[in-house]
Amino acid sequence: MPDVIAPAPTARSKCRGCSRTIEKGAFRFGEAEANPFGEGETQRWFHLECAALKRPERFGPALEATPDVPERDALREIVKSGLDHPRVVRILRAERAPSARAHCRHCRELIEKGALRIALEIWEDGRFSPMGSIHAGCAPSYFETRELMPRIERTSPDLSAADRTALEETLRTAPEVPYVERDESGEGAPPAGETS
Repeated sequence: MPDVIAPAPTARSKCRGCSRTIEKGAFRFGEAEANPFGEGETQRWFHLECAALKRPERFGPALEATPDVPERDALREIVKSGLDHPRVVRILRAERAPSARAHCRHCRELIEKGALRIALEIWEDGRFSPMGSIHAGCAPSYFETRELMPRIERTSPDLSAADRTALEETLRTAPEVPYVERDESGEGAPPAGETS
């Protein structure tokens, strides 16, 4: 069974990207995978925009193979951004840090409580898993682009106008931040279980 873009026949499926229901009749993306519980294959369903944001390497070919997809040009741009800068697909949301316990995955420093940060996730074993956060000021270096606000606005609808403005300014003016390599003593190492 190939990957597919098609209208949802019911409103029973949930998007793997955002966990919201995919409305009946809305175009959706089905990613085919081997069934882990038996023979054959299964489909993992996504809203088109969620697939473009989070699974561009799989969604792009299906988009090109499917005529009459709504908002095709906008979806192509999102796919291109994700393919050009592969780490941007890790963006879960922008937020204020609720504590001062998390280390930035780029510079390895603590993220202060209340600081703007970008939470990350990674696709593994057929689902998204949290993978830490980065300082907002480290984002241009980590993602290797400053063109992040359109993606962040899509993934962070609850971000306040003031935080959105502050984040835009931070992304625009942030200096290049070198990646901190780990040494044998563990200095500069990310928290246990994390890798870059």
